[in-house]
Amino acid sequence: MSLNSTPSGERTHIGFFGRRNAGKSSVVNAFTNQQISVVSDVKGTTTDPVTKAMELLPLGPVMIIDTPGFDDEGALGEERVRRAKQVLNRADIAVLVVDSTAGKTAADEELIAIFKKKNIPYIVAYNKCDLTGESAHADGVSVSAAERINIELLKETVARLVKSDADSRRVCGDLVSQGDFVVLVVPIDKAAPKGRLILPQQQTIRDLLDSGAVPIVCRDEELQITLQKLPAPPKMVITDSQAFGRVKNIVPEDVPLTSFSILMARYKGFLETAVKGAAAIEKLRDGSRVLIAEGCTHHRQCDDIGTVKLPNMLKKYTGRSIVIETSSGKGFPEDLSGFDLVIHCGGCMLNEREVRYRRQFAGDSGVPFTNYGTALAYMQGILKRTLSVFPDLYNMV
Repeated sequence: MSLNSTPSGERTHIGFFGRRNAGKSSVVNAFTNQQISVVSDVKGTTTDPVTKAMELLPLGPVMIIDTPGFDDEGALGEERVRRAKQVLNRADIAVLVVDSTAGKTAADEELIAIFKKKNIPYIVAYNKCDLTGESAHADGVSVSAAERINIELLKETVARLVKSDADSRRVCGDLVSQGDFVVLVVPIDKAAPKGRLILPQQQTIRDLLDSGAVPIVCRDEELQITLQKLPAPPKMVITDSQAFGRVKNIVPEDVPLTSFSILMARYKGFLETAVKGAAAIEKLRDGSRVLIAEGCTHHRQCDDIGTVKLPNMLKKYTGRSIVIETSSGKGFPEDLSGFDLVIHCGGCMLNEREVRYRRQFAGDSGVPFTNYGTALAYMQGILKRTLSVFPDLYNMV
């Protein structure tokens, strides 16, 4: 996968924060050497978070986020501050831009407190050092966006803050050996994107290839004949969760079976939470509120998984009149009180920090949290079977 095609969920998210007119947008433009943000002397020029996916040496694929001023005022200003705070839920690194001619303000100190509370690595960029003559700060870097002073030093400092275990995280490559056959079941229906595979399928194939395994891709209609023609049983079968109903009856019991969604939950670090949360389906009653959340935004089909298939299956399985609410993209609710369960997608379009925030927020709110594939496996009565490749989780069910 090239740097230019790296999905947003796999990029390091760098958020630039600070009060109005501290020079955030100017620093962002200098940092990226691009005109990403509009620059003006008028306070509040940046009214919404501005994002830009790019390759930034020495960091590699990143997502740059310029945020509105944290000291904005009035009803509209409060909304801008709220949106800036939302960025904090997905920022892997925070850059606090301070106007060195004025020094830190209460808004700056509040941001630092939030960085520490959320355990976000951060650096303070004291901008406009060309006007003050300051060359060093004990807790940050003196920079000038206008004169491009110490911009490279700022990049290097940010790069040192990046602590990623992305190279050690695997979708499923650590579960197979070189030469193993792995059958991937990819249903092709009107909900499938034309001419391409969805991201979890692409990532799974690539991870298997990197491990020397042999991925064999077929539709569910050809699964039976594919298994019959293999010289030996496959190491495992990985299917789209929506096809569990059919696939479970075709794959022999002694062949491990799991799904792309379950593997993505593991890759994003919340599979154990998802397994525990699925049991909450049994506690749903008439009037129970369930949030079905997706990390991406897409054109919804008539049989969309999040708005049609999952709600219908939940109501059929429980026999209850359940209230279903949905969210997509960055629109995850800021208040989960009153919800009895959150069923999230695999999170392939979200970075690990945002997925972790959503999971933790649900936990702090006392709301069980699971995901699409785990919930579907639970309602199909095969959750334990789909966890056979994960002994620790298998024994939990």
